[in-house]
Amino acid sequence: MEETNPLPLGQHYINRFIIYSALGTPHIDIQKWRLTIDGEVEKTLTLTYNELLSPLMWCEVVRDFHCVTKWSVPSVKFGGVKLKTLALNVKPKPEAKYVLFICLDGYTTPVPIEDALSDDAIIVLKMGGHPLTIEQGFPARPFIPHLYAWKSAKWLHVIRFLREYVDGYWEARGYHERGNVWGEERFKKEI
Repeated sequence: MEETNPLPLGQHYINRFIIYSALGTPHIDIQKWRLTIDGEVEKTLTLTYNELLSPLMWCEVVRDFHCVTKWSVPSVKFGGVKLKTLALNVKPKPEAKYVLFICLDGYTTPVPIEDALSDDAIIVLKMGGHPLTIEQGFPARPFIPHLYAWKSAKWLHVIRFLREYVDGYWEARGYHERGNVWGEERFKKEI
């Protein structure tokens, strides 16, 4: 359950995003770009950018965006497609326990399936009513409001349902497996 405080513990508001790019910014040819959903699913699905913009799948959420480095941007308007909607089309198998987001720059990040399929988890195509900029992850990035922003992987091109957990880029460097902002899950616990 989320806290009643306006901000998760340890966070502070700033007015605009700080832009990070762990592995560099890839070149995107939107005519060739596809989003593929595969792995432990009944049916693999591949969508173009224009197919994702379909009004039949479109949704909008307004949520705070929280970075693990302790800054938050308040009340950002995100537009896109619910991950839950995409999952209905591919039908994840019962053994699927995680979703791995794979990006064009080689970045990856895992998310427990219950977080990925939460009601306000979306694949973002627009912010503030405008298409994502390349610096913000154009053409698509996931956004799960209750998870830290490193789970909101830029330049998304594959959503893979997995049976077992695998470390992503930051998780292999000590970041928490889940990253829930309300639980301050910033780093893995030491053994």
